[in-house]
Amino acid sequence: MIRQTLIGLSIAAVAGSTALAQEAARSDWPNTVVIGTASPGGTHAIYGQGVASLISEHVGVPASTQQTQGPTQNLVLVHSGRIDIGLTTMGPAYEALQGELDLDPGIKYDDIRALFPMYVTPFQGAALERSGIKSLGDLAGKTVGAGPRGGTGGTYWARWFDALGITVNVQNGPLGDQTSQLADGRLDAVTTAAGLPIAAFSELETLAPTVFFGLTSEEIETLKSSVPYAQEFTIPAGTYSSQAEDITTLAMWNVAFASSQMSESLAYEIVKAVFENQEDLVATHASASETLLENVTANSFLPYHPGAVRFYREQGIDLPEALVPAEMTE
Repeated sequence: MIRQTLIGLSIAAVAGSTALAQEAARSDWPNTVVIGTASPGGTHAIYGQGVASLISEHVGVPASTQQTQGPTQNLVLVHSGRIDIGLTTMGPAYEALQGELDLDPGIKYDDIRALFPMYVTPFQGAALERSGIKSLGDLAGKTVGAGPRGGTGGTYWARWFDALGITVNVQNGPLGDQTSQLADGRLDAVTTAAGLPIAAFSELETLAPTVFFGLTSEEIETLKSSVPYAQEFTIPAGTYSSQAEDITTLAMWNVAFASSQMSESLAYEIVKAVFENQEDLVATHASASETLLENVTANSFLPYHPGAVRFYREQGIDLPEALVPAEMTE
């Protein structure tokens, strides 16, 4: 009887110490986690909802999303401590590290840390079939929606029109609103960048016959030297029901990121929850099929958070030196 009592006390002591350890590890966690996404109609908004659900269910911290102007604004919001996690493409992330971010020029964002790779974002355009527009060259003199000013499309398409010598009246706004304006004839085309398939484009083709287009090989050759973080990409035929052929274009990878000030244990648990429940994320949006451990090094320059590094090393991933933050090598 005494022996059984001692065993019981020992088990209780171990359980108690484990609970205390877990409580201590969570002592610097926030009460809630806010994820900056993008405007309605784009992939970031849907994907971010999936991440929030995983965090709420598997990490145990209530998480929610905040609609933003997209990747560039998300960088500003995380850097200023106004949100906890942001979703961005590699282009704005590269410019933030260099102190060349449009929304905050001259400030180097050396405190941002990647959490996990998301998916590839191809640049693409859409126009109504009746307009006769089939390519970028056909947009000369037209009024084109390019998504929110702080989004990837809003940032790069305006630059690329100039680089390609195409004079376009660029309008900024939420992607969902702009595809509605296109269907109503208030815009001639919409150009954007988002994971496939873009919900707003899928909805557009149910409203009117639609043509989708990307970049020609000559346009890609002209642009790619100025965007070393972009890659050539093919949007497969059938991505949209009215897309009969493959579309060539440029694309950028997306990453979820946080501040270096995020708790290491929280970052670890978030990354772990994403990869251990990736199928749930895919159920939210098909683009999450690219949220894989094998794509961790698709990010080639943004250092990962120490909590993420710990998880990846446990999975046997040998990260390049550039992806290990300075605070882990000092």
